Amino acid sequence: MVQANGLRFRVLADGPADGDLVVMLHGFPEGAESWTSQVDAVARSGRLAVAPDMRGYGLTDAPGNVEDYAIGKLVDDVAGIVRAFGRDSAHIAGHDWGAIVAWFFAGAHPEMTKTLTVLSVGHPAAVADAIRNDEDQAKRSEYIRLFVIEGKAETVLSEDDHRRLRAMFGGAVGPAGEQFIRSMSRPGRLTAGLNYYRANFGSGRKWAEISRSVSVAAPTTLLWGDKDMALGRWQAEHTADHMQGEFQLEVLEGAGHWLQFERPDEVSRSIIGRLG
Repeated sequence: MVQANGLRFRVLADGPADGDLVVMLHGFPEGAESWTSQVDAVARSGRLAVAPDMRGYGLTDAPGNVEDYAIGKLVDDVAGIVRAFGRDSAHIAGHDWGAIVAWFFAGAHPEMTKTLTVLSVGHPAAVADAIRNDEDQAKRSEYIRLFVIEGKAETVLSEDDHRRLRAMFGGAVGPAGEQFIRSMSRPGRLTAGLNYYRANFGSGRKWAEISRSVSVAAPTTLLWGDKDMALGRWQAEHTADHMQGEFQLEVLEGAGHWLQFERPDEVSRSIIGRLG
């Protein structure tokens, strides 16, 4: 457990204490264990690998208000975790919501971001443009309309022993999926995960406008699976339009959304390769 940004965060950590810090951020509806394979690989490469349960998840504190999950506070969490390990900068990796936070962190704290590796989710402005301009992405993103409805989303996702949450994994994450479902079934935890959507995509939120403020200069790699059910090709291929620094897109053919589980070795190699 580490203290950061006024909260207690439970983290997985491995590797030499004096190694370069690599922080890995998970998505919905997962937890720190989504990075187990990558934590091991990065640690064996001589770096200090840290994967937190993000706020509201696992054994990390879960504030009770929707606004507690606004993107600015999520970014501050990452900065606090970096400082909790005695560093003033780190390599950042993220998947799904963790990728969104990683993008915004790199934009807000270029001085703290050595490199950036993001999985599935392209630059926030590219995603916003895709939802507006690409019919395929607009259809893929329709689930967000449910997630932002307080109460209804919890009911739909928890009924039939969380059948729809399990369906999201599609069998791709193996036994870890049941662990994530058990964690989300604890009082208030599903709501906390959904509050990421509500605090940032809910009614009146200016997400598209905010996303255009993200300027990333750190060397960046985007890994995207061409069978991803949530994020389509348009947003991946147009991410380059918004990059200020070195950028590489890696398309994992035949892979879906849960890349750390579906292609663990390729994800590990990409992260380590980006570290230099």
